[in-house]
Amino acid sequence: MLLEPPRSDIAERLIDLEAELRQLNLWAADTPTPEALASEQPFAVDTLTLEQWLQFIFLPTLYQLLDSGAALPARCAIAPMAEETWGKRQLPIARLITTLQELDRLITETD
Repeated sequence: MLLEPPRSDIAERLIDLEAELRQLNLWAADTPTPEALASEQPFAVDTLTLEQWLQFIFLPTLYQLLDSGAALPARCAIAPMAEETWGKRQLPIARLITTLQELDRLITETD
């Protein structure tokens, strides 16, 4: 039987994710419109940037799931999307990608 990683490990990586986004100036000051947040597309690609999706959908959702003790997603694979999206920019994203890879691993192992 695979032991589930502590939820505190996931919470720590979420804090790291926010810090990395802020450090890279990818943290938005303004909240997107309710319509943009209501997208049903994966990563809300039709209405939000990836960093907006992480800030306004992913992080709040994961914190809520952790706080309530609810089940986490069965799979998480955000790092590949981030590599594809941010790899084209001239940003020092290595630590950000590592944090997302760790989150992907921890959340998927929690299933």
